[in-house]
Amino acid sequence: MKTPETSSRVTEPRCVLTIAGSDSGGGAGIQADLKTITVLGGFGMSAITALTAQNTREVQAVSAVAPEFVLRQIEAVASDLPIHAAKTGMLANREIVEAVAEGIGRFQIHNLVVDPVFISKGGHPLLAEDAVEALTRSLFPLAGLITPNLHEARILSGVEVDSEQERKEAARRLHGMGPGAVLIKGGHGKGREAEDLLFDGSGFQAFSAPRFDTPHTHGTGCTLSAAIATFLARGLELADAVGEAKRFITEAIRSSFPLGGGHGPTNHYAAGMRSVEQDRILGALSRAASKLWQNPSLTRLSPEVQSNMGYALPGATTHEEVAAFPGRIVRLPEGLAVVRPPAFGASRHIASVILAAMQHYPQLRSTMNICFSEEVLRKAQDQGLVAAGFDRAEEPKEVKDREGSSLEWGTGAAMRSTSAPPDLVYDRGDVGKEPMVRILGTDPSDVLRKLALLV
Repeated sequence: MKTPETSSRVTEPRCVLTIAGSDSGGGAGIQADLKTITVLGGFGMSAITALTAQNTREVQAVSAVAPEFVLRQIEAVASDLPIHAAKTGMLANREIVEAVAEGIGRFQIHNLVVDPVFISKGGHPLLAEDAVEALTRSLFPLAGLITPNLHEARILSGVEVDSEQERKEAARRLHGMGPGAVLIKGGHGKGREAEDLLFDGSGFQAFSAPRFDTPHTHGTGCTLSAAIATFLARGLELADAVGEAKRFITEAIRSSFPLGGGHGPTNHYAAGMRSVEQDRILGALSRAASKLWQNPSLTRLSPEVQSNMGYALPGATTHEEVAAFPGRIVRLPEGLAVVRPPAFGASRHIASVILAAMQHYPQLRSTMNICFSEEVLRKAQDQGLVAAGFDRAEEPKEVKDREGSSLEWGTGAAMRSTSAPPDLVYDRGDVGKEPMVRILGTDPSDVLRKLALLV
């Protein structure tokens, strides 16, 4: 049993209400929503609008819940528990739409994300025709955001959505129906990128991610809207919430499950763990920055161009998956200080070194650059550290001509020159290029341990 003192230290979770249908196959609907909310650190609550008998291949039957009982569920939750955000999914018919709108309005539920679900992945209708008017009239004006896919955006706006200009016009028309913002999802489109378009009434913002060649995308719309609602509940601004949710759903699709004989589900757990890992990485970098500041003797190892430290997600392949310090780590009389907190995508230079190292040794996910000196190399040798170098004079012309490719090439060349994972990668510089040492490690603590050996 928890003592009162222990209980008082527990932080109240951010509570998210999902109002949607149940998917017996577990990949979409309430089930997908609650998984998403949970792995993103929220507390999920539900009001079920319909029961479906479905699997990955098809929706076999639908039984709508009585509208009065849908409202009773909302009333029960809202009268007792905090609601920091909410989302709607399958609403089945006009009466349920109106009952949900009544409950949302009566309890003044904010941060409402409305996913206007019309049809299942397998083609089964999930919203009665006479409910569309009720949806736009009663629920859209209460929404902070609506998230139609291309098919839903075309039907609701009456505008074709094949081109970017058509999608923008559709977004404007949908915004005129009352929601605070519109996100037209591009997952059902074509091309190498899946681009979502956000319109907040004053401007447009695009969110792109690779399009994966997989049929296992069951529940993507439910998952995305639930993720946006959860990030809103956590206090993020709308555009930031959409961006984080886009990254979440992209990872969920990337690692989706080939379950069943039809459209398999996305992997909420893998995507959620990635979000947890991102927080862990940022925390590790912040702790490393504190240790750097507490050791003024390290300032003499800071190069003229200043230092930076990075830490990559496991299996990272892009610069956006590597966190570093925006503005670098600067040398002050009192010690080494960071300008701003760590962030993903903050340094292409640091990311290039880490990504190139990970291609050879995936465990080397962290690095920090320091000034080059022969003394540093001698100390590294005395301490049993493995140092590998590259010569910038040998850099191929096509690499020099390609912006941002030098460090990737140089790190790769150094990796190939040694049979063991190097602790240091160095070069003696070139015209306009300061000589540099990069300390490599499994994480920032490992990098700091090696750095201390070089002082």
